[in-house]
Amino acid sequence: MHMKSFFYVTILVALNSLTSFAQTYTGPIPKPTSGYGADGSYTIATQSFANPNFSGHDIVIYYPAGITSPVPTIFYSHAFGGNNPDNISGFLNFVAKKGYAIVFVPYQILGGIQPKYTNLLEGFIKAAHDYPNIIDTTKVGFVGHSFGGGAVFANAYHCFTKRNWGQSGRFIIAMAQWYSYNISQTELQLFPNDVKLLTIVYEDDVINDHRMANDIFNTINIPASEKDYLRVKSDTINGYVYIADHVVPNNSAYNALDYYAYYRLFDAMCDFVFNGSMAGKDVALGNGSTSQISMPGGLHNLIHSEAPTFANAQSTYQYPCSSSDNPRQEHCGEVLSINETSTNTQIAMFPNHAKTMFYIETDKAISQIEILNQKGQVVKTVNTKNIVISELPNGLYFVKVSLADKSLRMGKLIKE
Repeated sequence: MHMKSFFYVTILVALNSLTSFAQTYTGPIPKPTSGYGADGSYTIATQSFANPNFSGHDIVIYYPAGITSPVPTIFYSHAFGGNNPDNISGFLNFVAKKGYAIVFVPYQILGGIQPKYTNLLEGFIKAAHDYPNIIDTTKVGFVGHSFGGGAVFANAYHCFTKRNWGQSGRFIIAMAQWYSYNISQTELQLFPNDVKLLTIVYEDDVINDHRMANDIFNTINIPASEKDYLRVKSDTINGYVYIADHVVPNNSAYNALDYYAYYRLFDAMCDFVFNGSMAGKDVALGNGSTSQISMPGGLHNLIHSEAPTFANAQSTYQYPCSSSDNPRQEHCGEVLSINETSTNTQIAMFPNHAKTMFYIETDKAISQIEILNQKGQVVKTVNTKNIVISELPNGLYFVKVSLADKSLRMGKLIKE
């Protein structure tokens, strides 16, 4: 990380992650007592062992006590600095109570990106190698938040393609994700398409730009029917503030947002991926179904999108997608140029480069979008913000956006 980034993250760690606490449920809306998201009945057991890359911070496996054969396993990548498992004890315990194992690997604060990714990956591999009586690598999920949410894609790709983990079921849940290293555009586009993906962002997150999540979600080689993107909104119920900010799944405000906008979806994803339950798919990957987005007690429903847009300007975030810290900076969405007579409204186009589809983001009404080849010939005309280009040959194109106020925008698009 750059020094500025490291300084800020260190502050964030000091405020939110290094203080150990056991999560205590709060707020007027109670936990679910039945169905997906309700606590399981298993007793929790743990197994700790030395972390080969982070002395003094053991790797811990949480699993259901008394099992006689290995169980489906979750490999968890925590937020930067959140290396004490007590900080997410609610989720770790929830997973074990539901009958699954979860591997928590602490990684170091100091040093570069690569040691952290290596720490996580080698910890996961060691756990699977040393505890085959607990961990079933044929049914796996990779779950991560913030830094960990960005890291899950590279480490999952390695385990899926190099180690054949998850041949009987595999998924990724990425929340409020930071920049994603160690995975190329080609690898994302060659990602095993039997993986299921749920991306979750938080409307009042001012730390990590949603564009990082949008980029990976739009680029990864997973069919639309097997991935979903959800945005969580803040609310105030009976004077209690349910804040959908960056630290929803990793702080002391342990409440209905954790259970209904995270644990419930996770629980359903496991049932679908590991057991083939279509009821589970309707909740976890329901494409905006009532079962998926409904929230209890007056909370706003989750916001679903197959073509996620930007909740805020990049300047809102401590870590904007366009930062030089982001190895995928070029995929953040080009801001289209403004002609002489237009207003100051910006329009973004993403992903760019695009393979089968790209999106136009603007709060202004669009009257027409034209795609021109390098000879200036119009090859496609549409009036929707979601543009399919799978039929076009690879190469450079120009995108002309005509707005309802008669102004124009122009931008370059790479089709690959």
